Parts: sequence; C-alpha cells; structure tokens
Amino acid sequence: MNSLEEIRRAIRSGEWTRPTAGLAPGILQANLVVLPKRYAYDFLLFCVRNPKPCPLIEVTDPGSPVPVKTAPKADLRTDVPRYRIYRNGELAREAFDITEEWTEDAVSFLIGCSFTFDALLLNAGIPVRHVEEGVNVPMYRTPIPCEPAGMFRGPLVVSMRPLSPANLIRATEITSRYPEIHGGPVHVGDPAAIGIRDLDQPDYGDPVPIREGEIPVFWACGVTPQAVAMESRPDWMITHAPGHMLITDTPLFWEQGGADSHAFSLTDKNGP
Repeated sequence: MNSLEEIRRAIRSGEWTRPTAGLAPGILQANLVVLPKRYAYDFLLFCVRNPKPCPLIEVTDPGSPVPVKTAPKADLRTDVPRYRIYRNGELAREAFDITEEWTEDAVSFLIGCSFTFDALLLNAGIPVRHVEEGVNVPMYRTPIPCEPAGMFRGPLVVSMRPLSPANLIRATEITSRYPEIHGGPVHVGDPAAIGIRDLDQPDYGDPVPIREGEIPVFWACGVTPQAVAMESRPDWMITHAPGHMLITDTPLFWEQGGADSHAFSLTDKNGP
C-alpha cells in the first residue's frame, strides 16, 4: 500500500486490521474518542486541562462521522482498523466497524498521535524500535493522576521508545516543537520512578528490546482516555484500539532549511 487512498480502502474494507505504526509517513495520525453529547463538555475540559496526553486536533459536530478539518474524506465509523466499545467503564467488545453503534448525538474527539512524530525521528536518522520490529508501540498505565474535569478522572498512560543518549537529545529537540502530537518526553530513564514495574509487560501494545547503552524514553499517550474511561465509567464510550489510529487527510509539510531542519506544519503550507 503506497497511497493514502489505498491504506484507507484497506482499513475500510477490513483488509487491514493491524496497528498503523509506520503507515502513511508524512500524514497526521489521530487517536479517537466518541462520547454522547451529554459528556462532551466534560471531556473537552479534560483535554484542555491535560494537553500532553490529550492534544486535541478536532471535535466533530454531534452525529457527524466526518472530521471536516483534518480528514474530510474519512468516515469515523469505518476508517479506524480496530475499535473498542466501553460500557460503564468496562470493555464490552472490539469491532472493525461501529456504524451500528453510532448515534445522532455522538461527538468525536481526535487527539494527536505520537505515531506521527515517528516519521520526524526517522527523517532525522533516529531509529524507532517498534517500527523496526514491525510491532505496536509499548504503552504503560502509570499511577500519575491526570487533572480531573467534571466526571472524567484517571491515570496517565505513556508510550516508550528506547534511544541512545545522543538520539535522546535530538528526539527531545524535535518532538518538543509539536504539542499537537504530545510534544517532548514526560520522563526519561528509570521506569520505576513513574510506577512502571516491568517494561517487558506493557499494559497495551507490544514489548520491544532495549539494547545496550539505550535509555527508555516516555511520552504522554493518547490511550490515556481509555484508562480514564475505566475509572470514570461513562455508560457509553468508543475509542480506537491502542495502536490502531485514524489516518487523517492532513499532510505534514516539511520545511526545508538545512541539515537540522525536520519540522512540519499542520497548517496549509501556503498559509501564514
């Protein structure tokens, strides 16, 4: 699959149901949260108060499955490889199509995803282990509480990428420029310091090897709302399955300007 159209067709048809890490480099990927309208303000406030794990890139109108700003050609009911449906805080089931679950008051939230900055790191010559291994990124539920908002409260989830000290510095410089896709790391080094007991046992995703001389580096993760759902227990909430993102229509416009220029803009490249 070489084009966005081919990727989306494969996802929509059910041909592709795997994680989206490494797919469509140069295109913004997004986490998905769908809630009834009655919960929308509280969750919007939760995202505003917790911008590291929940950097909002779009909120849809009630009932609309089309994110008109970032993915006007997409349908949120069919264009995520795998969904999770939560009822009263419990994972009820996974699905590949949520058309039958959709309601007239469903409000969707798109949250920037760190899979997007994997392309930035690779472009800078920084290896990304889960892409190398062809697996999902490892994600861990921490005991660090997010700032509550209305009914929503719960712990921070982080993703992990092992890096050499030199690549850590460069990766921090690159990712810190882009709060829309989680920004810079939230923790470097000892996982026990953020309540992670065993890096080989991620709560979501797959473990990856950490090689000699590498350091585990942790970024805030858009799976945080799923941990929040389990604690806050809304009667109905749909999300992407961890690692199975919406691939938007929004390209990352690379800025040319020298060997160290690896930036992109989420705005139109011809705009201000």
